[in-house]
Amino acid sequence: MISEQSWADARVLWDYHQMHHELRPCSVAIGLGSHDLGVADTVAELYKRGMAPLIVFTGATSATTRERMPRGEAVHYRERALELGVPSSVVLLEPKARNTGENIQFSKSLLQEAGVHVASVLLISKPYEERRAYATIRKLWPEVEVVSASSPAAFLDYVDSLGNADLVFDMLVGAVQRLLIYPQHGFMISQSIPAGVVAAYERLCTAGFTSRLMPKGAG
Repeated sequence: MISEQSWADARVLWDYHQMHHELRPCSVAIGLGSHDLGVADTVAELYKRGMAPLIVFTGATSATTRERMPRGEAVHYRERALELGVPSSVVLLEPKARNTGENIQFSKSLLQEAGVHVASVLLISKPYEERRAYATIRKLWPEVEVVSASSPAAFLDYVDSLGNADLVFDMLVGAVQRLLIYPQHGFMISQSIPAGVVAAYERLCTAGFTSRLMPKGAG
């Protein structure tokens, strides 16, 4: 049973992770692989709205996606986008990345090899990964402009859609930890984290939402 305090703390983290960037057309849309097929839905919607002429889906598999996406996250994303009417000619596939840093680096290399000039990136992730994705691409691909985006889901609606509150809470906590520790390893830029967010994060850790935490000392 999740306490009212934990629900309130999770909402604080949810709100912080969202960047609230204003959408605008970019050179390419990059859909970051994950367990959430809704990312592909959002990519397809934004493509149809003219927000990017080209799409990259990136991602292999992980412990949370191996069963539901056995052919790889990027492959399943592409299949979903095609089902929604996106033409295959505008989709590039990057099927090897296993973390956010590799998502960015491998996508950048793929686009360079394809001869695509990239001035701006529409970076599409899960709602609670917006800030982490933004911090990562600003470190690894600083020369491009970035619009960080996700599906416009309300917190409770998103939890209900996945049917697993504990997973969402664990992911929210894990994303904050990476914002705290990854800058010192050169994986992302450092960002200001309000004291209230840190306090909510620490309470959720104490409450046991720790399955997505990196071990101490891990890079």
